[in-house]
Amino acid sequence: MTEKSDSQLRAIAKLFRLTGWITFWAQLVLGVISGGILLFASISPRTGNAAPNAGAGLGVFFAISGLVALGVGLFIAFRYIQIGRQLDSTNVNNRPRKLETVQVVRLGLIVHLVGILLTLVGAQAIVGILLTKALTLPQFTGGVYTQLDPSRVIQPLDIFVVQANTNTVSAHFAGLIGSIWLLNRITK
Repeated sequence: MTEKSDSQLRAIAKLFRLTGWITFWAQLVLGVISGGILLFASISPRTGNAAPNAGAGLGVFFAISGLVALGVGLFIAFRYIQIGRQLDSTNVNNRPRKLETVQVVRLGLIVHLVGILLTLVGAQAIVGILLTKALTLPQFTGGVYTQLDPSRVIQPLDIFVVQANTNTVSAHFAGLIGSIWLLNRITK
């Protein structure tokens, strides 16, 4: 990035630091909430003697995989902050080259797109299980449910897992927007 004028370089450095901090904190808050919800849902006992669904494990696996990708996204957001500090350095040798900077931003894009994909696959699996439960509930006749199987009832914890997935997708989206913004600004 040595071909940029000093004022442009300082503006880009400030942009990297600001975008890095905003995306870092947005992802951290949403990721901690999602992780807490998934942890709570996995250790909390089911109500009504409902057995856990066999298919829910795959959805939770992908939800956790999305959280792992979010951890990598957090590292990249922190890397944006470091790049901003390096670009602001008075020593020209400490500044990263434009190619290296663009590669880090592109890696951020890829990580967040993969994270969104993993989390959406998990959300689709979990929502599919909830839809199956809702469609297979016995008919309500005469004020009583007949032959109510507790494993077929939608539990509040099932909805918590959907909320965790939504938060994780939102966190990846924040990182994706930050990466796109930076890529747009540095390639002008």
